[in-house]
Amino acid sequence: MKKLYLSVLLVGTFVSLSAQEVVWQRDIKSDTQDFLSQVTTTIDGQYLITGSSIQSDKLQASGSKQNNGYDFKLIKLNQQGEEIWKKYFVGGNHDFLSTTVATQEGGFLLAGTSYSGKGFDKKEDSKGGSDLWLIRLNEFGDPIWQKTIGSTADEEVRSVIQTTDLGFFVAGNVQNSPKNYGSKDVLIVRLDKDGKKLSQTIFGGRGLDEVERMIPTRDGGALLGIYSRGGIGGSKKTENYGEGDYYIIKLDKNNKVQWEKNYGGKGDDHLRTLALTSTGYLIGGESRSERSGNKSVGIEEGTDLWLISLDERGEEIWQKSYNFKNRDVLMGMSVLHSSDDKTSKGILLGGYTQAEGRIENDDETFWMLYLDQNGNEQWRKHIKGESRKKEERLSDIKLNRDGSIVLAGTSAEELGKENWKIVKLGDKQIDQLIEKQDIKIYPNPVSDYAYVEIGFDFKEADILMYDMSGRQLQSLKTKNKVTKINTQSLIQGAYLVTVKTDTNKTASAKLIKK
Repeated sequence: MKKLYLSVLLVGTFVSLSAQEVVWQRDIKSDTQDFLSQVTTTIDGQYLITGSSIQSDKLQASGSKQNNGYDFKLIKLNQQGEEIWKKYFVGGNHDFLSTTVATQEGGFLLAGTSYSGKGFDKKEDSKGGSDLWLIRLNEFGDPIWQKTIGSTADEEVRSVIQTTDLGFFVAGNVQNSPKNYGSKDVLIVRLDKDGKKLSQTIFGGRGLDEVERMIPTRDGGALLGIYSRGGIGGSKKTENYGEGDYYIIKLDKNNKVQWEKNYGGKGDDHLRTLALTSTGYLIGGESRSERSGNKSVGIEEGTDLWLISLDERGEEIWQKSYNFKNRDVLMGMSVLHSSDDKTSKGILLGGYTQAEGRIENDDETFWMLYLDQNGNEQWRKHIKGESRKKEERLSDIKLNRDGSIVLAGTSAEELGKENWKIVKLGDKQIDQLIEKQDIKIYPNPVSDYAYVEIGFDFKEADILMYDMSGRQLQSLKTKNKVTKINTQSLIQGAYLVTVKTDTNKTASAKLIKK
C-alpha cells in the first residue's frame, strides 16, 4: 500500500511539471449522430479527420447526396486547424468508415464497412451481408479507385496499412461464414497499389477472435492485435489464459504467420492498440484480470490499462498497469523515437474514463498519460481544451514529429448529438526530447514532390531553391513547419534549398533530383 501512495504523490508532481498549451481547437458541429474514427497525419503535417455521419436535412436541401443512413465523412485540416475540404462518400444504405492510412504517394486509402449495393458513390454491387468498401484518394480527396470485397457472410473492416512495396494489408473480421473456425474470425486481405487482390486469409480459433489493430513492421510484414475469446483450434495454436486475451500474430510480407502469442489473466483482457518501438512492439488495452495466467500485474479499480513491451520475437520485456479509476478506455498510443530510430524515448497514451457506479470529476474527459521508454509514468493530464461538454470520448491521439499532440474525439451535451472535437497541444517537456534539424528534406533523392521541414519557430518563412551555379529557380512563402514543393520540372542533379524566416534564421540543405 505504501507503494501505491508514493505513486500517487509522484503523479501529482509530474502533472505540475508538465506544461501543455492549446495551440488550437477545432469544433466540427453536427445536427445528427456522428462517429469519429481516426485522425491521420499527412506527410506534409496536415490532418485528415475521418468517421461516419448521418447527413442533416440542411445538406440534403443543398443538393448533397444522402440516404438517411450513415455515410463516410472526411474533413482535411491544415497545420493551423483550418478546414481545407470536406467530403462525403455515400451508398444506398449504412456505410461506416473505420480506418484510413496516408499513402507514401501523398493520398489516402479509406477502409470501411458497407451495407450498400451499387449506387450513389458506390460503384460495385454488394457481395452479400456487409462488405469491405475501400476507396483510394489523392491528396485533394478525389477518388482514384475503389473496391468492394466480401462474400455472402458478414465482413467488417478494422485496420489498414501500406506495405513497403506500396501495396496494402486490410484487416477485418468475418462471421456467419461456413468457412469460419469460430463465431467470428480475423480476415486479412493483401492488395497491390492498384487495388488488385493478391491474397486473402482467415485466422481464428474455436471461439470469437476479433482483430482490433494492425501496424506495419520493419521487415515489410504486419503485426495483428486481436481480442480473443477462442481456444486452440482452426488456425490458432495458443490457448487462452482467461475469458478474453490479447492475441498477437506476426505476419511476413506474404501474409504468412511467423509467430503468435497469447497474453492474459483469468479475467477479461481487451487489446486496443499497438505501436512499434526500437526493440520490438508495445501492446496496450484494458484489463479486468488480477495477477494470473502470464499477467504479472494486478488491478486497482474497475478496468485498468495494461501495457506489454515485446521484443521482435514476441517475448515479453516488461509489463505495467495504470489506473484512472472506474472504466479506463485506451484509444491511442504513440512512441517517441530518436532521430536515428535506434532508441525509444517515451510513450504517449490517450483515452477516456467511463463511470462505473460512482461519478468521478474527470469521467468522460480526454486524458493523456506519458511514460518513459521502460513504462514508468512521467505525467498524466485531463484535456478540456478551450471548452468542454458533458460527454466527451477520445477516439484517437497522435504525437507529431515536432513534439505537438493532436487529440480527436466526440463532444456532446447528450449522447446522440455528437460534435467532433479536435485539439492540438504543444508540450514543452516532449519538445525538449525532440531532436530537431534546422531543415530536413524528404524523400531525398526525390522524383516528383519533396517536403521541406523547418525545425525552428517562425510565423512566416521563404523557401528558395537554387541550382549549383547559384541561379534561383523557385521561391515560395509558407506558414507551415512542413511544406510541399514541386520538383517535376527539375533535371537530374543537385540543388540547394534555403529557408529564411521572419525571425532572421536561415538554413540550407542539398536536394538530389533522381
